[in-house]
Amino acid sequence: MPSKQIESKPIQKPNLYKTLFATCIGNALEWFDIAVYATFANNIAKAFFPNTDETLSLIMTFASFGISFLIRPLGAIFLGNYADKHGRKASLLMSMILMMIGCFMIVIMPTYATIGLIAPILMIVARLIQGFSAGGEFGSSTAFLIEHFPERKAFIASWQFATQGVSTLLAALFGLVLTHTLSEQQISDWGWRIPFAFGLLIGPVGLYIRRYIDESPVFNKAKKSKQPLKEIIFQQKSLLFTAVGLMMISTAINYMLQYVPTYATKVLKLDSSTAFTASLVAGIILTVVTPLIGLWAEKIGRLPMMVTSLLLLLITIYPGFSLTIEFLSPISLISLIAWLALLKSIYFATVPSMMADIFPIKTRATGMAISYNLSVTIFGGFTPMICTSLIDFTKSSLAPSYYLIVIGFVSLFALYQASGLNKNNQ
Repeated sequence: MPSKQIESKPIQKPNLYKTLFATCIGNALEWFDIAVYATFANNIAKAFFPNTDETLSLIMTFASFGISFLIRPLGAIFLGNYADKHGRKASLLMSMILMMIGCFMIVIMPTYATIGLIAPILMIVARLIQGFSAGGEFGSSTAFLIEHFPERKAFIASWQFATQGVSTLLAALFGLVLTHTLSEQQISDWGWRIPFAFGLLIGPVGLYIRRYIDESPVFNKAKKSKQPLKEIIFQQKSLLFTAVGLMMISTAINYMLQYVPTYATKVLKLDSSTAFTASLVAGIILTVVTPLIGLWAEKIGRLPMMVTSLLLLLITIYPGFSLTIEFLSPISLISLIAWLALLKSIYFATVPSMMADIFPIKTRATGMAISYNLSVTIFGGFTPMICTSLIDFTKSSLAPSYYLIVIGFVSLFALYQASGLNKNNQ
C-alpha cells in the first residue's frame, strides 16, 4: 500500500504588535528602573548613602548604580546560554521574574536612618539582581524579534531602543509631576519610591503576555550549540569585540541622558524642573524618532545613517557643551540634550539588527547578550560616576564631552569593522 504523506501545517506568522509588546516590555521595565534610579539619584543618595560631603555621597550612589552593571555580563552568560540551548522564550520569562524581585526590594526597602549599614547593602543586592536579570534581556529579546521577522529586522529591532526612549520619557514625567506635587522633603522621604512601585506593576503584565508567545521557528530548526560561550570565546572573539564597539557610543550617550538631572542641578546649578524637562524632551525624541529611522533604514540602508550620525556627534559635541555653558539657560541645556538624543536615535535604531547579523543563530543570544552587557557595564553603568569624577578632577563642566569624543572614535572604528562583516545584509 502506498504510504500516506502527512501534510505539514504551514507555520502561522505571529502577530507583529503582540510579539513587539511581549519582547519589548521587559526591555522597557529594565530601562525604566535604570532611568528612575539615575533621575532620583540625589534623593537615593540622602536615603541610603548619607555623607557630609555631598559630592562623595553622590559618587557612592552612582558607584552602586555602576556596581549593579558588573554582574550583567554574568547574567548575559547564564541567560544567553540558556536562550541558545533552551529557547528565547524560556530566557525571557526568567529575566522578567528576576527583574520584578529586584524592583520589589527597592520599593519596600528601609533607609539608612532606619536600619543603618544594612540599607545600602540591601540596595546593592537589589541592583545586582536587576543587573543579572537585565544581562540576558537584550540578547534574547532581540534574537526573538529578528528570528520571527527577518524581513523587517531594521524596523522591528529598532523598537528595542525605542522602548528605552519610552522609559526615559516616563522617568522624566515622574520627576516633573513629583517635583510639582510634593515638597523636596516628601520626595526624599518616600516620593522617590513611587516610580519604582509603578515599574513593579508593569512586571506581571509582561510576565503574563510572555507566557503565551511561541518560540521562533528559525530557532527551532537551527542546529543548537552545546557550548555557546566556548564558541564565542575561542572562535568568535573578533565578532564579540566588534559588537562591543558598536554599542559603546550609544550606551555612553544613553547614560549621559540619565545623568542630565544631576549634571544640570549639581554642576550647572539649574533648577530641577529644567533638568526633568530636558530629560522629557530626550525621551520624546528617542521614542518617536528611533522607529522612524528603523523604517527609513529599510529603504536606504543602515550604514550611511550610522556613519553620518557618528561624524556629526564627533564634530559638534565639544562646541555643543561649550555653547551651553557659555550661554547657560534652560533653552541651551534642552537644546544640547535634544541634539544628543536625535543623534543617538539615528545611530542606535539600527545597532540591534546589525549586531544580530554579526552572530550566527546558534550563538546569537549569547553573543549579543555578552557584547551588549560588556559595553553597558564598562561604558554605560559607570558613565555618571566617571563624569562626576572627571568634572571634580578637571574642575571643568566640559569634561563629559571629552569622554563622549573618545568613545565616539572607538565606535566609528567598530562600525567600519562591522560593515565588512555583514555588508551583504545592509
